[in-house]
Amino acid sequence: MSLIRNTIAVFFLLLAGCAEKTRDSATPHVLIQTGFGEIELELYAKQAPKTVEAFLRYVDSGYYKNSQFYRVLTIDNQPSNAPKTELIQGGIWKTNYALASSLQGIAHESTEMTGIEHKDGTISLARGAPGTAASEFFICIGRQKGLDAGGENIADKQGFAAFGRVVKGMSVVRKIYRQRESEQYFRPPVPIYNIVLQ
Repeated sequence: MSLIRNTIAVFFLLLAGCAEKTRDSATPHVLIQTGFGEIELELYAKQAPKTVEAFLRYVDSGYYKNSQFYRVLTIDNQPSNAPKTELIQGGIWKTNYALASSLQGIAHESTEMTGIEHKDGTISLARGAPGTAASEFFICIGRQKGLDAGGENIADKQGFAAFGRVVKGMSVVRKIYRQRESEQYFRPPVPIYNIVLQ
């Protein structure tokens, strides 16, 4: 009887493990390890499959080792006649420009397609023209409607490709946001030691 009970218990544990694995593959978690602490992200692979796949490929390849949060947008450091947004931006643009500029752009997955809005803690890809986003990303501080499809923060009105959100460590995000800056760039940049899959 005890053997049967143990076998059933093991079966349910294995079943729970499979369910957990399936859940995690739809919403993988990554850790951004910074000089101010860790930021844990949940990524939405079902809603933004191309963006999440590319981001995880860069993570797996170690591209974000010794990278930086280098840019910040605050209410006070933007032109008074422009739509405002608040965010911190990071990636490899300043630490490995050759690699950043060689990466192929990711097909643009707009907020209209994904349903992922730019809310407090949303992670999204920085870009020029649609389809040019690659390794550079930003994290929103507060609700940023101007970054969604149809918003006023980019001339083409196609918005940015949001693909996840911060689930732990918004206090770290806000601490980074408050660091000294000049002309929208952190002085000095905030180190990202690495980004790793949870």
